[in-house]
Amino acid sequence: MPDTRSNGPSYPPPTRVSAIFDPTRWRDVPEVTGTTSPTGGGATGPGSAPPLSDVTYHRGCVRDTEGTWLRDLPVVRVAINRPEVRNAFRPRTVDELYRVLDHARTSGDVGAVILTGNGPSPGDGGWAFSSGGDQRVRGRDGYLYERQDDEDSPTSAVGHDHDADVAAARQRVDTARAGRLHILEVQRLIRTMPKVVIAAVPGWAAGGGHSLNVVCDLSLASLEHARFKQTDADVGSFDAGYGSALLARQVGDKRAREIFFLARTYDAVTAQRWGVVNEAVPHAELEERALEVAATVVSKSPQAVRMLKLAFNLADDGMAGQQVFAGEATRLAYMTQEAAEGRDAFLQRRAPDWSPFPYYF
Repeated sequence: MPDTRSNGPSYPPPTRVSAIFDPTRWRDVPEVTGTTSPTGGGATGPGSAPPLSDVTYHRGCVRDTEGTWLRDLPVVRVAINRPEVRNAFRPRTVDELYRVLDHARTSGDVGAVILTGNGPSPGDGGWAFSSGGDQRVRGRDGYLYERQDDEDSPTSAVGHDHDADVAAARQRVDTARAGRLHILEVQRLIRTMPKVVIAAVPGWAAGGGHSLNVVCDLSLASLEHARFKQTDADVGSFDAGYGSALLARQVGDKRAREIFFLARTYDAVTAQRWGVVNEAVPHAELEERALEVAATVVSKSPQAVRMLKLAFNLADDGMAGQQVFAGEATRLAYMTQEAAEGRDAFLQRRAPDWSPFPYYF
């Protein structure tokens, strides 16, 4: 697995954010997450990132037997961190998802992203990748922001007053801000970023969470806990974009219609058989297996993987997909001596000499 060596500060193991998260394999990314820096200072100065509340973000790394950080690896882990509501996303969650995914996209030393959900729920021990949009804050114009100074502390514990919880969430809504449906922007970012995004599904992938799994490049799912259910038609919603069109590509048109129209629950073994996920693995091994898959991906040619991802997308993404592919093709052309001759001739105010370059066929 290629790695990024550094003489920078030593990163202590991060807090365990999920029961199957191994802190020895990761480090914090304080410049993005707003956490304490490895030198002991806070990440709260001018221009620093605000702390993440709904998402966790970690960089893969190698440590010695004593847990001392040695070097970074070209893999990051992004996780929705709302296990008490089955990792449902609200606008704040989506903002944070976009922020960390875009950081991964623009990091030249990152080649693969693992997207997952932290767990289990502190209330009932249930696991989730994501249950989709948080219906408690769904309004007429999309999902509504909540006031930042109000804590969201729902619970799925037995005996909890669900109606009171919904009412409390409604009270937190910031009426001065418009509703959003920008999880679609996250889908587009996953689809177009020239990095391989691997879904590690530890539990429920429902509604918009089902679509998030569909849009990822590769998917692994927990044998014991992963459950899939496209609930859009149950809640008066519909993913008429990637979530349905790509699903039909993956499982076939009739099966995709069944998944959406009937909204039946299916497990990891069925998901693998249908083509919704690549592998169904034991729950305790899910994140380790995701790291192994990421390690294999980043051991390949970055250029080849980047172009292959965009080529796979090209047939379905129309002119927008062609534009993304064309940009990467132009970048490759700029790396040739022929392109350099054109640039240099222009800068030197002379006619270009194309004679060394054959007319390939």
